[in-house]
Amino acid sequence: MQNQAIITAVNSTGIATVTLANPQRHNAFDDTIIAELHQAFSELDADPSVRVLVLAAQGKSFSAGADLRWMKRMAGYSYDENLKDAEALANMLRCLNYLSKPTIARVQGAAFGGAVGLVSCCDVAIGTPRASFSLSEVRIGLVPATIGPYVVSAIGQRAARRYFQTAERFDANTALKLGLLSEVVEEDRLDGVIQEIASALLSNGPDAVRAAKQLVFDVSGDAVDDQLVSRTSQLIAGIRVSPQGQEGLAAFLEKRPAHWTRKTNRQANDTAEGE
Repeated sequence: MQNQAIITAVNSTGIATVTLANPQRHNAFDDTIIAELHQAFSELDADPSVRVLVLAAQGKSFSAGADLRWMKRMAGYSYDENLKDAEALANMLRCLNYLSKPTIARVQGAAFGGAVGLVSCCDVAIGTPRASFSLSEVRIGLVPATIGPYVVSAIGQRAARRYFQTAERFDANTALKLGLLSEVVEEDRLDGVIQEIASALLSNGPDAVRAAKQLVFDVSGDAVDDQLVSRTSQLIAGIRVSPQGQEGLAAFLEKRPAHWTRKTNRQANDTAEGE
């Protein structure tokens, strides 16, 4: 799928890349782009051939956040129109955050405002030293409301209390310390590191990866009580007797690749031979 501002591609190994492709405007987004992102995320989530999603951007910026032209339109909206607009952004972010496939943000440059939310919603975020961030909403009298839950989850309440209020710009190393970025690598290594992480994900059982991601959401903040012990015990018991669990255990005991690994390797070889 390709249009003016969003490009989606899926390679033969099941890695999907959604690219913000409007570098002239620093990949700023508006209501149309938000709708297109939501549609792309939803379609890729439903596609069984997709195993990993990479969120990337063209140009020197990852995203400048809200487009100025969109903000001018919003200034004239009624409360109900603003509510509908905000809910569209919130639903897109929720779709990305809870995507059943693992997600990786490729952050090559500045990410401001809502773009910090996009990065926060990804499972892994790899950035270059040029990456920088700002939760800049309060500078224009607004608040980082719809992105707030995801950013607080990523960087913690203490850091959020600072950066939500000061709108300070912080660099890649600070983002790494806060947990917003998973790694900081030189630009010439960025795609290689992302490929290594994607390859690691592809080596694992797809159903297990999906369940492991959901497990994080299910147990976060919960007390380790009898109910949680029961739920997690039921989860592992169910996975063990599932077809994928049985194949994974058999492959381990027989010292052979699991069938999903063989499929990934075969697809990669087919691609290499065709190039």
